[in-house]
Amino acid sequence: MNTQELLKKVRKIEIKTRKLSENIFGGEYHSRFKGRGMTFSEVRQYQYGDDIRNIHWNVTARYNEPYIKVFEEERELTLMLAIDVSQSKLFGSHSQTKKEVLTEIAATLAFSALKNNDKIGVLLFTDEIELFISPKKGKTHVLRIIRELLEFSPKNKKTNINHSLAYLLGVLKKKSIVFVLSDFMDTGYEKNIKILAKKHDLSGIRIYDKTEVKFPNVGLVPMLDSETNALQWVYTGSKKIRDTYHKNYVEQVNYFEEVFSKTGASILNCEVGENYVKKLLNYFKKI
Repeated sequence: MNTQELLKKVRKIEIKTRKLSENIFGGEYHSRFKGRGMTFSEVRQYQYGDDIRNIHWNVTARYNEPYIKVFEEERELTLMLAIDVSQSKLFGSHSQTKKEVLTEIAATLAFSALKNNDKIGVLLFTDEIELFISPKKGKTHVLRIIRELLEFSPKNKKTNINHSLAYLLGVLKKKSIVFVLSDFMDTGYEKNIKILAKKHDLSGIRIYDKTEVKFPNVGLVPMLDSETNALQWVYTGSKKIRDTYHKNYVEQVNYFEEVFSKTGASILNCEVGENYVKKLLNYFKKI
């Protein structure tokens, strides 16, 4: 797309998502994440009712009476958006593709963080790290992120979630709010999810299209794998083929939900065509 078209699209998304973040999500975002970033402030003597997990054992041993660590909220938090830009995100059976829904959700989260005066960073990934934008503040920075989401052309087409998580573990030095946005049509990332969830406030947002859940019975049709470019004729009238596809799909979705849930990370499933505003609002209120 040319520069003028790109600017129009950026402006359209800015107007829509910034209004949502200011009028709806700003307060919910602040309530959800305030105090999640805590920094050590001082020690004081233990008092009845204090959390024993905060006991400072070195000071306690030195004075032979219990002391606890006192924490205060960090004034500045960091929101990191890890976004899957593999080829499958271009799929969509409605008026929007998965990529377009993903972009709007990411923009809404970014403007909510902006209102909270937080830094926002972005990692775009396929089966490789495509682009890393260091966390910064400001409207100009958020608009740059939206431009990249609209315009960026990845070099690769496949998905490797585990590789992107390993990269995040290497670059995030302090506790951050991390959202991973993908269709999660991948497995093998359980170990890094566990590590990431221990160190950061982690959530997974799965964007999917309802036609991906089950093959419709439309006879013999050519199908192109968007991530490998492999073309294959598939007889969708075969119940065995439809059942095998559906089973594989369900296994990957179950893997996503189980891995995130076991580590205490939050999850949100959002279908293309659904009211993602309502889903996001309920999501923030629940977690």
